[in-house]
Amino acid sequence: MPRRASGVLLHVTSLPSRYGIGDFGPGAREFARFLAQAAQSYWQVLPLTPTSTAIGNSPYSSDSAFAVSPLFLSPDRLVEDGWLPEAAIGEDWPGHPGTTDYAAAEAGKNRLVRLAFDRARPRLAEDAAFRRFCREEASWLDDYALFRAIKEAAGGAGWADWVPELRDRRPDALEDVRQRQAEAIELVRFGQYLVCDQWRALRRDLDAAGIQVIGDLPIYVTQDSADVWAHPELFKLAPDKKPLFVAGVPPDYFSETGQRWGNPVYDWAAHTRTAFAWWIRRLRRNLTLFDRIRLDHFRGFEAYWEIEASEKTAVRGRWVKAPGEALFKEVLRRFPVLPLIAEDLGVITAEVRELKAAFGFPGMKILQFAFGPDIADNRDAPHNYERNCVAYTGTHDNNTSLGWAQGEAGEAGLRMLFAYLGREVPLEELPWALIRLCMRSAADTVVTPMQDLLGLGEGSRMNTPSVAKGNWGWRVTGDQLDHGLAERLRQTTAIFGRNH
Repeated sequence: MPRRASGVLLHVTSLPSRYGIGDFGPGAREFARFLAQAAQSYWQVLPLTPTSTAIGNSPYSSDSAFAVSPLFLSPDRLVEDGWLPEAAIGEDWPGHPGTTDYAAAEAGKNRLVRLAFDRARPRLAEDAAFRRFCREEASWLDDYALFRAIKEAAGGAGWADWVPELRDRRPDALEDVRQRQAEAIELVRFGQYLVCDQWRALRRDLDAAGIQVIGDLPIYVTQDSADVWAHPELFKLAPDKKPLFVAGVPPDYFSETGQRWGNPVYDWAAHTRTAFAWWIRRLRRNLTLFDRIRLDHFRGFEAYWEIEASEKTAVRGRWVKAPGEALFKEVLRRFPVLPLIAEDLGVITAEVRELKAAFGFPGMKILQFAFGPDIADNRDAPHNYERNCVAYTGTHDNNTSLGWAQGEAGEAGLRMLFAYLGREVPLEELPWALIRLCMRSAADTVVTPMQDLLGLGEGSRMNTPSVAKGNWGWRVTGDQLDHGLAERLRQTTAIFGRNH
């Protein structure tokens, strides 16, 4: 019987840190202690893959579906683990504790990786742990390190604009780069080794505290990525290796013109011919990083919205069938236990529901979506939750609960909420009223964004879909992770039988 449990949604970038961005160091340990004090079972994060300031720092846009962002490297852990002397860390780091400074953090972390690499390089050939990491992760790491080295030498140009022999991966041209750029390639490998080692150490601490990590796996990958460059045959690309079609969703709750994500769509026939080998490798990698995995845009595994690359919006597209059933059958053949969560938000068809039910994947419920005129039959209303689901007050794409109450809910939505609660609630108390609604529901799992635990408003929102700038910047401060808040969450968790 699945147990009742709960957790907190907080991305790593949002952790406390003096280095301009959250990382795998003391702030993460502090948050783990907070979760343990609050009797939580889960910590949910967003994708850990590398991000880029050039495309808004979104964790859903990365140059690798397998790598971990070097931004998460903890300078303090580099000192603790003997890679650097404390004096090398320096004091010139961005100082505002409540927001993320991606550019400054990237410059500082890159400097430290370089320093650590220069110190370690003479002995790396004999470093058994480093060599084992490179060997075990070679299926993605070799291409990623080569990709990063070529891209840097090309001044940051996208791979589809590289010289044809590198764009098309001519073996002689790649071998020439391996010889000429050997140091740059090894530097990328070393950076991945450091950050993955720190994540493993943090996972051990979390495991000892009884806390599991829920990761996030975007369905699509970015066009300018090592994944598409290394496996162009798995995507619908033109002869010049640029997308023929891109992914997105049609007009919906978030946008009147839909969302044109711009990711290349999969050539599912090619994946089927390989028995979904790339997907098997991707899931295996994520199952080493996380205890449970949220499959973003689960709808796209049954049918996906395909937009011609020349279109400027997502309005003109078409639904194309995807082989989700065949994929998950093959996955289950390889992984008898598959701890996936299906992100089944938006307009969901009977076929998508059948696919989810066939494999027993829990879906998601978003409480902010419940309070309309159809509340009696609304799938997001707590009285309609089935046990096999994960309930949220909101996600990283929603406003905070207080921001929602002050804006999108409107007068009619608030009246419906108060009627559902059986009383009026002051707005500042509303986030916790919503948390209790989720906690008392039948849902086996409840996950609450940290912003709602703190009762924060719209200014602390993590992301606004279809808005290119100003996202992914919010951070919690150390003094906000106080004992009083942990105790309040612990008591609420106990009342509704979700203690870990």
